[in-house]
Amino acid sequence: MIRKLCNFCKHSWPLRKQKLSTQSARCQRVVLGIETSCDDTAAAVVDESGTIRGQALLSQTQVHLKTGGIVPTVAQQLHKENIHSVVNEAVLSSGIPLQEVSAIATTVMPGLALSLGVGLTYSLNLVKSYNKPFIPIHHMEAHALTIRLLQRVEFPFLVLLISGGHCLLSVANGVSDFLLLGQSLDESPGEALDKVARRLSLSTHADCSSVSGGQAIEYLAPFGDKEFIKSSAPMAQHKDCNFSFAGLRNHYYYCIQQLEDQEGIQKGALLSCAADVAASFQHTVAHHLVKRTQRAILFCKQERLLPSSKASLVVSGGVASNEYIRKALQTLTDSMDMSLLCPPPELCTDNGIMIAWNGIERLRIGAGVLENVDHMRYEPRALLGTDISEQVRKAAIKLSPIKSRK
Repeated sequence: MIRKLCNFCKHSWPLRKQKLSTQSARCQRVVLGIETSCDDTAAAVVDESGTIRGQALLSQTQVHLKTGGIVPTVAQQLHKENIHSVVNEAVLSSGIPLQEVSAIATTVMPGLALSLGVGLTYSLNLVKSYNKPFIPIHHMEAHALTIRLLQRVEFPFLVLLISGGHCLLSVANGVSDFLLLGQSLDESPGEALDKVARRLSLSTHADCSSVSGGQAIEYLAPFGDKEFIKSSAPMAQHKDCNFSFAGLRNHYYYCIQQLEDQEGIQKGALLSCAADVAASFQHTVAHHLVKRTQRAILFCKQERLLPSSKASLVVSGGVASNEYIRKALQTLTDSMDMSLLCPPPELCTDNGIMIAWNGIERLRIGAGVLENVDHMRYEPRALLGTDISEQVRKAAIKLSPIKSRK
């Protein structure tokens, strides 16, 4: 393992390097992955052994912090301005010219329409210029399969994908074979965390001014009381695996308004109990995620969708970087004799590496590798796999308290 500093975002990324002979290196198929589904412009070159040959990422976080959220037209313009330099950096650092790349993989679903369009248009120009196969990538499939870049994980396994734009539970039966157990009916956990952070005006806190809302919540939460605001878990009466965060977030808006009135401060000022509110909200979000995942595990065991022993729960997406949520899920998997597998935080957030690796996985089995791209389109909304959430609801599985092991 060596570490390489991304020239754009200044994040340190772990790159797996192998000593390959010149002949071996030439025999390895390599894929260029391009990611522009939201507010990160990213690209990477990965070979079929899992070696990350080159990568680059430009984050728009600091720009969008100033506007209090992602503005699609701004994100689009920044992608347009930077995609060439990001892709060029990834290719140059790989030492592999575009002429020798085996295929180009790009996120085409789901995501912000304007952002997806930039990546797709740029990629299709490369595909036509260099006469390369094109591999359209489902963003959530890429998150689900990232763990297989890092370690040997056999299918099937359960996946919880939690981010700023998505929240779903699915069984991964194969590279392009997923069973959707449940998803958010309104907003994602990352969106809810960001919105509560903005309502708390955490950007005015000295230690939180340059981080996202979700990161600010996680930073302050250890200094607060998670029992400060008591609220029931969302959808507790619904015996399925769907999620809902909008109602919970609105409840906290109301509580914050009440606390501001009590302290005699205006909206925009920082509450003296901000850490307590952050801790309470983070805890309730984690609890909601854990309980829905608990039901998914029980359903999978009942229907024999997972191995009877050594079954795995893979958790990925930006919110999977939250250590408190990871620990809550670890308690769950420990109690149910499962393994919890999470990519490192830098591979949980959007990146080009996961897109290139998904391309490698599809290239290996010949799934979705296109020679003709004349009718290729992006899809802002797209399910991951076959939806069996109604079967989960009909199973009406009751939950018992989770017993943590000493």
